[in-house]
Amino acid sequence: MRVVDLMASEVISVRKETSLRDAARIMVEKGISGLPVTDEDGALVGVISEGDFLRKEVDRGDVFGRGLLGVLFDSRDSLADAETVGEVMSDNLFTVSPDASLVEAARTMTTHGVKRLPVVTREGKLVGVISRRDVVAAFTRPDELIDDEIREDILRRLLFLDPSLLEITVKGGVVEISGELPTKTDARLLEAMVQRTDGVIRAEFDLTWKHDDTQVGNEPSSLP
Repeated sequence: MRVVDLMASEVISVRKETSLRDAARIMVEKGISGLPVTDEDGALVGVISEGDFLRKEVDRGDVFGRGLLGVLFDSRDSLADAETVGEVMSDNLFTVSPDASLVEAARTMTTHGVKRLPVVTREGKLVGVISRRDVVAAFTRPDELIDDEIREDILRRLLFLDPSLLEITVKGGVVEISGELPTKTDARLLEAMVQRTDGVIRAEFDLTWKHDDTQVGNEPSSLP
């Protein structure tokens, strides 16, 4: 499964000239903590979060005492047309490609400590947003779906192998596979594909093969 399969494609974005007050109102109304900023062609140029404009506009201690709603609708009207999104947005962007794997998206979020990633094409156009919640949801797939994907998609359709050759169990996202395969390459490919299957927490293998096609003349052996 790729990012494009789980991302939200209907993305709420703002422009650099959008007022901070309008951006804050959108965040509050939609219950989101940040907004992508795009240009007139739909290309991503920045991201604005609550922290960006709160640090810029008001005293942090006061903010934490009143909350975002209090700051936004305060009678002092401190945010109304005072500054624009473009002046406080972050242009140090962490993004992900639509074709990236969920593992890549999760790694980027973890490395940079972000909860959401804009999804952009090679040309830089914003096409979606993926969140930690989206990624976590993929890793709660039922065991029976994981089992079916291993047997039917990986073994039968991709490797052209009969699933009955192997003993396969999936419990709580932990996969155990044992048995003999035609070649060592088959074993290597199976291991790599299963470990990248969405929902797999851990995979354990006890595989042998009839022919070591990676080194002519080797006898069948256990997978190291």
